[in-house]
Amino acid sequence: MFLYNGGEVPAMSKGRLFLFHWNKPEAEEYAKQLRGQGWEVDFEWEDGARGGNAVKLNPPNAVVFYHTRLPSHSRATAEYLAEAKATRNIPLIFVGGEGEALEKTRKKIASGIFVSEDKLATALSKYAKA
Repeated sequence: MFLYNGGEVPAMSKGRLFLFHWNKPEAEEYAKQLRGQGWEVDFEWEDGARGGNAVKLNPPNAVVFYHTRLPSHSRATAEYLAEAKATRNIPLIFVGGEGEALEKTRKKIASGIFVSEDKLATALSKYAKA
């Protein structure tokens, strides 16, 4: 199920992010961490198409995919967003992942930004509101 940020808007919001992670408790924890950094965060953990449609309806500053679980789901959702006219210019940031799954995603989503978890805040800083 897709979760809206629930009205939690930081006083000095850096902007909006949409987070995909295929495990609800982990998605909630990552969203909490990003909110603590000043971002508004919506997330999806079950259905990439539903989340992709939510991104199209209300485009965020960036989309973050945790690539550590079900990387094929992240890849398929990212392909959809990269090809759609309404979302093709939104930065797609992939966190973590390894091996063949990561290489497949790098090939399919050439415009993707690939970072380790400890580099995510730095990568996101490029997309914060001025």
